Amino acid sequence: MLAKTDYRRIGVLTSGGDAPGMNAAIRGVAYSANHKGWEVVGIRSGFVGLVSGDFVPLGIRELSGIIQQGGTILKTSRFPGFMEQQNQDRALDNLTRQHIGAIVIIGGDGSLAGAYALAQHGFRVVGLGATIDNDVIGADLTIGVDTALNVAIEAIDRLKVTAASHDRAFLVEVMGRHSGYLALASGIAGGAEVIVVPEVETEPARVADELRRAYDHGHAHALVVVAEGSRHSAESLAQYFGKYGTSLGFELRVTKLGHVQRGGVPTVFDRLLGTRLGVASCNSLAVGETGVSLGVVGGSITATPLSETVSRKKPLDPELVKLPFVLAY
Repeated sequence: MLAKTDYRRIGVLTSGGDAPGMNAAIRGVAYSANHKGWEVVGIRSGFVGLVSGDFVPLGIRELSGIIQQGGTILKTSRFPGFMEQQNQDRALDNLTRQHIGAIVIIGGDGSLAGAYALAQHGFRVVGLGATIDNDVIGADLTIGVDTALNVAIEAIDRLKVTAASHDRAFLVEVMGRHSGYLALASGIAGGAEVIVVPEVETEPARVADELRRAYDHGHAHALVVVAEGSRHSAESLAQYFGKYGTSLGFELRVTKLGHVQRGGVPTVFDRLLGTRLGVASCNSLAVGETGVSLGVVGGSITATPLSETVSRKKPLDPELVKLPFVLAY
């Protein structure tokens, strides 16, 4: 049985790439903490602010109207230097000076690695997976993924209209760093002829064969969705086809969606997910649970030890990986 714990003040920060729904998570943390009688301190610019001491109060005024906003009101940054002992010592000293007894860290794998570093010093930490890459274990979907997918699929649908009008093939590159989830899910939902992800090696010759096959079957247009972390990017595939793909049948165009996928208004799903996890983080701290990341698995909020979160990479769902082959004609 975990011991109940009470705090005077807790901190919250967002780190790494911004993800739609982060503000909902911040709001969930703050409202839940307030309900328990705790004060909440926001830490600006992620671990950079934690080390430099950039702390701000989070009251009703600061939280008003943020649930529908994209990005993060606390700002964010990437700070690999936080893994240096001297910076961790500064962070812990700042937390002590601010009388902060626990912290909620919202971000992706790098952010959760920073959370784990604090936990190893004995500080009370709960992490929330928030990244459009969807590469954090212990979560079916991380905060921001649903919004990013909806942005990607809207762009793909629009591009297919132009592709059909001009008898073209489009190579669409989506984000995801070294994870192919965004490409796989948006490619399936967008009816792509070919999907290229880092987890499954795909040579340019095979992509060309699939495009020729689509043309031979009477398709007037085609779509290839490529994850940015793939060995062969959309740009390199286009260069290959420029040299060797004269018989493809299609005129080719490349579109990189880039950071547009991280912006915009969060979907209902991401607002609910962020809110649920934000509230759950305070509930976890209240019963003495620490050193964990929270995510929704099979509809239920699940805690995964940060030691496990930072040591394993989340694989693609094998059933999703099989789907493009099943749907091929």
